[in-house]
Amino acid sequence: MSELHLVESTLGGVQTPRIHSPLNDLPTKGNEMIDFAAEIGMPLLEWQKFVAIHGHKVKEDGRWHSQLNNLLLARQNGKSTFMLIRILTGMYVWGENLQLSSAHRLTTSLETFRQMVSIIEGNDKLASEVKKIRWQHGAEEMELKGGRRFVVKAANNASRGISAPSTIHLDELREYKDEDAWSSMRYTMMSSKNPQVWTYSNAGDQHSVILNKLRERGLAASTNPSDTIGWFEWSAEPDSPITLPSGEINWPAFAQANPSLGTLMHPDNLKAVINDPPDIVKTEVLCLWVDTINSAIDAQKWELCKTDPIPLDPEKPTWFGLDLSPDRKFAALTATQKLPDERFNLVLLHTWSNDYSINDLAVANDIAPYVRKYNVQTIAYSARTAQAVASRLIPAGFSCTNMDGAIYAESCDRWLGAINSHRLQHGGQDELTQQTLSAAKLPYGDGSWIIGRRASRVAVCAAVASALATYFATQPETEIDIQIA
Repeated sequence: MSELHLVESTLGGVQTPRIHSPLNDLPTKGNEMIDFAAEIGMPLLEWQKFVAIHGHKVKEDGRWHSQLNNLLLARQNGKSTFMLIRILTGMYVWGENLQLSSAHRLTTSLETFRQMVSIIEGNDKLASEVKKIRWQHGAEEMELKGGRRFVVKAANNASRGISAPSTIHLDELREYKDEDAWSSMRYTMMSSKNPQVWTYSNAGDQHSVILNKLRERGLAASTNPSDTIGWFEWSAEPDSPITLPSGEINWPAFAQANPSLGTLMHPDNLKAVINDPPDIVKTEVLCLWVDTINSAIDAQKWELCKTDPIPLDPEKPTWFGLDLSPDRKFAALTATQKLPDERFNLVLLHTWSNDYSINDLAVANDIAPYVRKYNVQTIAYSARTAQAVASRLIPAGFSCTNMDGAIYAESCDRWLGAINSHRLQHGGQDELTQQTLSAAKLPYGDGSWIIGRRASRVAVCAAVASALATYFATQPETEIDIQIA
């Protein structure tokens, strides 16, 4: 049987959420969940009891007051345990006919299923009600006598074969980057008798589309009584620092985001991660939103490079950067020209998008006029993504340079260095800024790094193209780059 392993500590987490929906005096079925958890040897923590009580209020007709509940707090505080007990309570106490669980990563849902099976097999009373357990990758299922079912579904086909579930559990909500999976599952409940959705997550970034929309609703619900969304958020105050000016860990902020601090989580475990990348610490441990998790570029440094738009000079040597997204739905062309004092100008010239696939010939045809207009020395590209376009440009007499391998890593490093030193100048183009701040940093080789196209979660071809063009704009004018007096 799975157990909660408690630790002893003088530090404790805050047990009530910093942000929550308006509370009410309606009766609750949450006490039944609390009693059931204690009965099976998994007593709820105080913060879990708070959510159980206020997330299961019922109206006069017996239907849920909140059909949509959202639980938000830092990692390793007991979200999954709460979800597990909610699933078991729905099956064994409330007789819910069908519950569905899904997560962005199938392995997360499978771990919940395995834990549930372990708990049931360790309890004779629970095990006696099991009719069958089916292990099928991406469609695990447990059925109790009387037809009560729990099904695990992969996020990409979660609604397939599902009709009118009683409850849906969506884990890792911050990873949902579009409406597809969310909508497909949400609308299977339209004919359910008394549906309820539970979502679980920690903080996300600008690309956490579903989580961000629901959070906006949660924050607005306090002034909109017609919206009965349930929102329970344990998070640090916005802009809370990881450490204080004295160098001490900002324990009050960590306590706000980690209600299980001092019970499930020892303070030493938090101390061990505070020197990790700040954006990861903020999202994972302080439950704070960032622009992009593991972003390569600091937003403030990028803002300091902003200047009035500098038009490209057709006579000056110009270097182009070209990149396509891995799914071939997006592409971008950038240009750089050197300015006085080792600075250079970066401009996003053209972007392409297609719901299915970029047309290589159309991209090549669009690039040709730019090459004829400017004094283009070369078009820097990656054969991994843009080889088909380059193959059309080269026979037309256009110079193209493949930048894969170590030279790509050097390009990314030069790009970062130019931004941090303000040698790169840009005109504040919205699309260029968005993709730049969305670029995720991945290690490459021994100490180097690259922009991770897939790790960035959204198209960052403009950022990659900028890095490729930066390589040439930062080349020294002569073989001697450093003068020694």
